[in-house]
Amino acid sequence: MELRQLGYFIKAAELLHFTDAAAASFVTQSTLSQQIKQLEDELGMLLFDRIGKQVRLTEAGQVFLLHARQILLDVKKSKQAIFELNNLVTGELRIGVTYAFSSMLLPALGPFSIKYPGIRIVLEYGTANELEHKLKLAELDVILAFHDQSDNEGFEMQLLFVSRIMMVIAKQHPLAGLKKITLSELGKVELVLPSKGFSSRDFIDELFNKRKIVPSIKVEINDVHSLLSMINEGHWATIINEKAISTWENLTAVPISGIAHAKHAFILWQKGGHKKKSATLFIDELIDILQVR
Repeated sequence: MELRQLGYFIKAAELLHFTDAAAASFVTQSTLSQQIKQLEDELGMLLFDRIGKQVRLTEAGQVFLLHARQILLDVKKSKQAIFELNNLVTGELRIGVTYAFSSMLLPALGPFSIKYPGIRIVLEYGTANELEHKLKLAELDVILAFHDQSDNEGFEMQLLFVSRIMMVIAKQHPLAGLKKITLSELGKVELVLPSKGFSSRDFIDELFNKRKIVPSIKVEINDVHSLLSMINEGHWATIINEKAISTWENLTAVPISGIAHAKHAFILWQKGGHKKKSATLFIDELIDILQVR
């Protein structure tokens, strides 16, 4: 059994077409067919049902596909581990980030790049579910996200910080002098909120719905940096985790009476996977900056 045979099999299983799979693998159809036939002979079971030009996975093929993908993933991680032994501070670092981390992450990028100019950072923004899926496939090296503390299936988790949900306004806003605000009072304030589908927005909607309060939502936006830029102008308010404004000197957070909810931010790694040296160095840099702020 050879790795290239596994690659041909996986491509054929994904496309369910030997001609297309051969083209995608840059080999002839006869070569691909022959390699898959050798694989089937070695396993002693058919992996595909062949019906004319159409193919479909057998039950054995479906089972073997899971293991074949895992084998190639393990080989990829092994190569990465060996590469890093020779290149401890070079290469590519792929970081997945949920939108709420924009303002917290950016201050760490400059100092890190100066310290380690050989490392190229690739940031990918997305929802927590999207990023976690890519982390499991090793398409990302590490992700930063708010996460349920009890749900750690497939991940190693390192707590980054705990942040309360609060009203955030500019320091020149008329309500900036308040020590706290009730949810009823907050329902009368003109709000800019994260778009529906964000975990923080779901929580906010639930708060208002339980108390049968219809908030005055003026703008919905799916980018936290843009959202805070609007709040920074001084007219509107938002509801967000207080850590999100750590780099915004003109913004202030006001506690919401009776709301003690806090969000837990985690660094997530693939469970059992190799941790890149560059990833651990970057996380150390980020933690140092967050502690200072």
